[in-house]
Amino acid sequence: MRATFFTDNRRRAAEFIDGPLILSAYASMQKSADMAASFEQEANFWWLTGIEAADWRLIIDGQKSWLVSPALSDHHAIFDGSLSADDAKSISGVDAVINAKEAAALIAELSLKYDTVFSLGDDPHKEHYGFVVNPSGATLYKELTKSFGNIEDCRLALARLRAIKQPEEITAIKKAITLTIEAFEDVKGRIATFSYEYQVEATFSYHFRNSGAKGHAYEPIVASGKNACTLHYVHNQDQLKEDELLLLDIGASVDGYPADITRTYQLGKPTDRQRQVHAAVESAHQEIISLLKPGLSVVEYHEKVDEIMKQKLQDLGILNKPEDYRTYFPHAISHGLGVDVHDALGRPTEFLEGMILTVEPGIYIPEEGIGVRIEDDILITKDGHENLSAALPTSL
Repeated sequence: MRATFFTDNRRRAAEFIDGPLILSAYASMQKSADMAASFEQEANFWWLTGIEAADWRLIIDGQKSWLVSPALSDHHAIFDGSLSADDAKSISGVDAVINAKEAAALIAELSLKYDTVFSLGDDPHKEHYGFVVNPSGATLYKELTKSFGNIEDCRLALARLRAIKQPEEITAIKKAITLTIEAFEDVKGRIATFSYEYQVEATFSYHFRNSGAKGHAYEPIVASGKNACTLHYVHNQDQLKEDELLLLDIGASVDGYPADITRTYQLGKPTDRQRQVHAAVESAHQEIISLLKPGLSVVEYHEKVDEIMKQKLQDLGILNKPEDYRTYFPHAISHGLGVDVHDALGRPTEFLEGMILTVEPGIYIPEEGIGVRIEDDILITKDGHENLSAALPTSL
């Protein structure tokens, strides 16, 4: 992305948020022993700066913005490299790059001018994650309480801005989708030559990196047979068997934006039951996509999705009591797609032109060892919708 993209995002944020905005990049996290995990930037920070390095900070006051560089020892600079002030300014288009001492003086000055500062508050969903959240936001939040009387969470405001995709963002997502489809087509064309899930994963990885993409936008799911009933199965080690189905939930990351596509393929000759379940999901998939248009109530959308999915489960003979619904369809039908694969849409009451979301119905029957999911990436247009990944067939 060009620096003007990030400059414009900061301008829009400043117009939407009435007060100074101070954000932190993610901190580097431990992988094992003395090794850091592969770094992924906090989405809001990247959207406003384009910076992909740890521990930087951003200060916005009206139409002026500053990046705050982290203090790096010579040891870390030699071993891990460092982002220069000139490069950071070139990437982001900020007015200046300052150090921590200069940032402290600037924050003191802002605290005399404003009682309220905006930053990212505590993640409202962290108790459901099952992992430790990155500490950088909480660290900054605690520091800001020493200077400002009030700290407002800008998470929702930024989500609403990011929900409507700009042309550059749509272009990047389309590139990621095109690359992902090419890899899917290659895998399906020679699916009989694979013996293990990891070989399939490796083929996607080769396509993505060989094309110059960053790689996978998220941990790839290559789930054969009963493994597909584990929704976030990422082990990807089991042997492939001809009497099973193979669920592939995979997307490339290109220019900071992801694809998120799922298909379920046959490894050998599918049974009548496997065909039946796949046909039910495929039919639901098309019916649900057809609902999408600007102005559609989100509540109405979910109500209609429930009607469609319950009917499919009834047709398959597995909806015997109300609680069976979430037993066999346990996840959400859609999520936003943007810098984050699971992008927040800002709690909309209706779908708006420019939003991109997934549609991913699935039916999972653990007792039969069958899991089927089909997922496409949908752009809400002025008059309806565009299935950005429609070029990849959904058939077995």
